[in-house]
Amino acid sequence: MTASALLPIIIAVIVLFVVAGSVIGLVRGRRSKVRYPGTRDANDPVLAPNQPNVAGDETGAPTAVAEPPPLLEPDQAVEVPEVFEQPTVEEVPTETPAPVAGRLQRLRERLIRSNNVLGKGLLALLSSDRIDENVWDEVEEALLLADIGTEPSLELVETLKDRVKVMGSRNPEEVRSMLREELVKLVDPTLDRSLNVDRKGGKPAVVLIVGVNGVGKTTTVGKLARVLVAEDKDVLLGAADTFRAAAAEQLATWGARVGVPTVKSDIEGADPASVAFEAVKAGIEQEADVVMVDTAGRLQNKVGLMDELGKVKRVIEKLAEVDEVLLVLDATTGQNGLNQAKVFSEVVRITGIVLTKLDGTAKGGIVVAIQKQLGVPVKLVGLGEGPDDLAPFDVEGFVDAILN
Repeated sequence: MTASALLPIIIAVIVLFVVAGSVIGLVRGRRSKVRYPGTRDANDPVLAPNQPNVAGDETGAPTAVAEPPPLLEPDQAVEVPEVFEQPTVEEVPTETPAPVAGRLQRLRERLIRSNNVLGKGLLALLSSDRIDENVWDEVEEALLLADIGTEPSLELVETLKDRVKVMGSRNPEEVRSMLREELVKLVDPTLDRSLNVDRKGGKPAVVLIVGVNGVGKTTTVGKLARVLVAEDKDVLLGAADTFRAAAAEQLATWGARVGVPTVKSDIEGADPASVAFEAVKAGIEQEADVVMVDTAGRLQNKVGLMDELGKVKRVIEKLAEVDEVLLVLDATTGQNGLNQAKVFSEVVRITGIVLTKLDGTAKGGIVVAIQKQLGVPVKLVGLGEGPDDLAPFDVEGFVDAILN
């Protein structure tokens, strides 16, 4: 057979192989399993449509399995989200707060180092051989420089004058005892300095923290959480300072250190009243003992911001009573702190003062001035940057620290 005769046969064989291959591929394609997101496999022991939607554990006991998503038709468009690696979150180790008793002793030692200039100066003046009007003027000046205030200073000087005349002695121990008694009276041990942080009516105690910028409100909330945890309180924090950058994260970090949850918004500039509301709501649902709400720093001369603070309090009261409104003041601001206290007391009813940075000033007399003006007790004092450098205010301990 010639080559020209074989050519048509060869072409026919090639075409036959091509057609046969196409048919085989088509058959295999129809038999293959085409899976769409959300479809179920008949051979899957968990998601098979004719089997109950349960799976067994290692012992064979059935365990609940979430319902699968609805079946999708092959012609439905499926949007597959892009997958990102989840960011790593650094865990904050839980710490054990220092007991309150040990904290008080440490704070007293720090207060002695920072405020004993006033006490020693008064003792030196009152123990001199001759006490005349010049000496009394110096005593009054020392009290004023300590920010005790004009009226309390005059009252103390007049009382001391009368007692010195009656005593007729310059014995240092007697002078010290006399001065201690009068200072304790001036600081006023009759004021109720306890924190109202007990559950009542099936709801948590709510503590609202207020103050101007830079006084350490968020830090105070974190430190107070440690105090309450040390007293076996179940605490929840609310980050209603939504304007200062990273304020919510800062508060959450403080809470995480002692195992306390924080309710916060991820939206910068969110409504503070809404965050406060959600925090109290969560506290009620979780049966917390105390809910503490941190607020944004407000300048006392900004009417709009102060009105907003009143709104936060009113919104909270739709769910629960606000048991404490603590005003945080920087002790180093002196009489300016007194002006702040007056304005805040007009917007929200202040129930107590937290005096921070008392170790950085010899003007501890601001305690007396604030209490005299507002009738509001100093309930907590901060004397350092450490996490446990906040403690309940103790009148006699404060006076002893000044005079030692």
